[in-house]
Amino acid sequence: MDAGQELSEREAWVFQAKLAEQAERYDEMADFMKKVALTDTELSTEERNLLSVAYKNVIGAKRASWRIISNVESKNKDNKKLVEKESQRFRELIETELTDQCTEIIALLDDHLIKSSKEHDSLVFLKKMKGDYYRYMSEYASGETRDIVVDNSKKAYEAAQEECVTGQLSATNPILLGLALNFSVFNYEILGNPKKACSIAKEAFDNAIHYLDQLSDDSYKDSTLIMQLLRDNLTLWTSDNDLGDKQPSESSGPSEEPEKPAE
Repeated sequence: MDAGQELSEREAWVFQAKLAEQAERYDEMADFMKKVALTDTELSTEERNLLSVAYKNVIGAKRASWRIISNVESKNKDNKKLVEKESQRFRELIETELTDQCTEIIALLDDHLIKSSKEHDSLVFLKKMKGDYYRYMSEYASGETRDIVVDNSKKAYEAAQEECVTGQLSATNPILLGLALNFSVFNYEILGNPKKACSIAKEAFDNAIHYLDQLSDDSYKDSTLIMQLLRDNLTLWTSDNDLGDKQPSESSGPSEEPEKPAE
C-alpha cells in the first residue's frame, strides 16, 4: 500500500482485528471480524484465519473455565451445600455465555459466510467451523437439546466431507486434514465411537503419507503438524481402548486442529 493511502472500511476492520490479536483482546477481535463477515462477500484466506482465531480463543477460554468448574462441582458433591450451589450457578452462567457465542458464530456462518463463499477450500473450512461450534455445545448440553446439537454437528462435518469430494481437495490439504482431525474427535468424545474415530483419523493420515512428497512449501508446515496430531490421537485412543476405556483421561485429551495465527 502506498504511503498515505487510506484504508477502506473493510481493510480498517481487518487491521484492527490484527491489533486486537496482538494484544490478546479476542472479544474485540471477534467484533471486528464479525463486521467483515456481515459484508456478505467471500473472505480471503487471511480474513478466514482471523475470524477463526478470534472466535476459537473467545470460546476456548470459556470451555476451559467450564471444565474447571465442572471438576470442582464433581469433587464437592458430598461437601457443603453452598459450594455445590455456587459451583452449579457459575457453571450454568458459563454455559449460557458459551451458547450465546456459539449461536452467534453459527448464525454468521449460516446466514452470511457459507452463502457468500464459492471456493471449495473456503466452504470446507466454514462447514467444519459450523461442526466445531455445535460440537462445543454438545460438550455440556443435555437431553433433547444435546440430541439436536450433536445431530447438527454431525451433519455439518459430513457436509464438509462432501465438499472435499466435490472440490477434489488433495489428501495433503491442511483444511481437509483439519476436518478429519476434528471430525474424529467428535466421534470419539461426543458419540463415544472410538472405532469410527480411529478409522477417520487413520484414513486421513495414511492418504496424506502416500502423497507427502507432493506437498508444496506453502502448506508443508500446516499439513505435517496436523498429521502429527492425527497420529498422536491414534496412539492415545489405541492405548485407551487397550485399557477398555472409551473416553480419554482428563489429563490427556485428544488434540484438535490448531488455529493458524495471522501473518
